[in-house]
Amino acid sequence: MAQSHRRLASEEHVRRTRQEKYRLDELDPARIAGDLVMFEPNEEIITDLVAKARLSIPGLALTSEAIKVQRHNPNCIMALTRKSKFDPAAPAGEGFIAILPLNSIGMELLRLNALEATKPNVKFLARPGERPKGIYLWAIFAPGSGAAGMALLMRKLASEQYAGLDIYTRPVTPEGRNFLQVLGFAEDTEIGHAPDLWVFRRRQKTPLYDTYMPNSGKKDIGVTVARTFDDLMRVAAIRNSVYIGEQECPYDEEYDGNDLAAVHLLAYIGDEPVGCMRLRFFADFAKFERVAVRKEFRKSRAAIKLIQAGLKFCQKKGYRRVIGHAQTRLTTFWTRFGFRPMEDRTHFVFSDYAYVEMIADLEPDPDAVILGADPYLMIRPEGRWHIPGILENSASRAATNPLATKKR
Repeated sequence: MAQSHRRLASEEHVRRTRQEKYRLDELDPARIAGDLVMFEPNEEIITDLVAKARLSIPGLALTSEAIKVQRHNPNCIMALTRKSKFDPAAPAGEGFIAILPLNSIGMELLRLNALEATKPNVKFLARPGERPKGIYLWAIFAPGSGAAGMALLMRKLASEQYAGLDIYTRPVTPEGRNFLQVLGFAEDTEIGHAPDLWVFRRRQKTPLYDTYMPNSGKKDIGVTVARTFDDLMRVAAIRNSVYIGEQECPYDEEYDGNDLAAVHLLAYIGDEPVGCMRLRFFADFAKFERVAVRKEFRKSRAAIKLIQAGLKFCQKKGYRRVIGHAQTRLTTFWTRFGFRPMEDRTHFVFSDYAYVEMIADLEPDPDAVILGADPYLMIRPEGRWHIPGILENSASRAATNPLATKKR
């Protein structure tokens, strides 16, 4: 199946996208594709979508080929439609994005320019649940605003099964080339036997809650989990300045007995601690508390980075809802992150300020740390689930517990 010959996005959309410097792995699905739904189509929907796409994509693979690939791996073709038209009981697609998850042989054929994309052999494709060696963007049929569905695709490809894998494709129109350039694709100069092949090199993304790099020499905003007593001193210094110093909160009310039962995030600009927030966790929701940024750094994006990192942290822990107590003067700020006032709840007061309860719904993280996860992952340091921990290194030593072999 060839890359779509139709314009993937309007010229105005491409121009606006270039100005905003979108990159494929930095697209925000909630903002870019908030009105779209991506779902796994059945064979009837695939047949309908391929028939529609054939009107604008010359040389499109046979419907039977698309169905064959989808039967082999249901993750290969994903349908797109607007939320306003989506009926879960009777779904219908308006467009689709198709990929070929190539195994090692498939990648070798791609390098040799021998991969028959219009009639792919499923022997060269990864099976469901198997991690591919590379991803070939097979076809895009995304009329109108459907091109924003690429953000939904990237959310799917952020799972552990696909994370970090490069994405290959072949644009066949000038508009397609422009669209790919905007998203960060470039001609692949490393594969000499495959002309006109473009690639998007993916980097393993560092979670927002672990972006602080000590002594980097840069003035970037970084966020990390407070792990040491020194970190907790930094948290206290920031809160003393903001809540006790500026807002005149009594000491016993600011330090309420919950700090040692919580996770604290620290925001840095360079190596200077500038902000913090507290996270507490309950049965089916998490709670944001004590968000503070030093006065001299409030024109930075430190507060935004803290909230974004906190949301990602809660998603990684498997939470689907987050609540917070927002001062009434700051409710507009919190709505930027998807929070809304809780229904049928009245304003309340503590430490001399009026507050309102706000709640946000989170998208499920496909790689959340849940029951049944790798046991080594669960014993990694808090917020460092993406990096092998010290206890994994200890696994290289044989078990020598004397009690296990002691004769009785």
